[in-house]
Amino acid sequence: MLKPHAESPPMPPIAAPRLDAEALGRLVALDPSGESRLLERVLKAFQAPAGRLGPQLEAARVGGDRNAMRLVAHTLKSSSASIGALALSALCAKVESAIRTDAMADLDTDIPALIIELALALQAIESLLKERAS
Repeated sequence: MLKPHAESPPMPPIAAPRLDAEALGRLVALDPSGESRLLERVLKAFQAPAGRLGPQLEAARVGGDRNAMRLVAHTLKSSSASIGALALSALCAKVESAIRTDAMADLDTDIPALIIELALALQAIESLLKERAS
């Protein structure tokens, strides 16, 4: 049960421009006291599997495995949006669309861009987690 409190916890600082403040704020609002450490738990739940998906996506691109590329992009799309990694989510949607429309040549630039954005989002998450731990 949530304890009443006099004021809301401060909004988390933006870890680079990679994580949207409104999305992070929605997560903070779900755990206003911060007792459950919901924001940290959600970010860590994204962080672990997402770190493995970049190499899987590149291997699928090199191997021409459209289904695997689509699955990775789809998996990352909504989860990245939920934590505020909106640029990453948009790139995932672009990759999904390219696969659906057979614009395979676009994937040679879109997937490397997605992998870079994923790495930047993961760095931003790591920075935010360190800030909140101190």
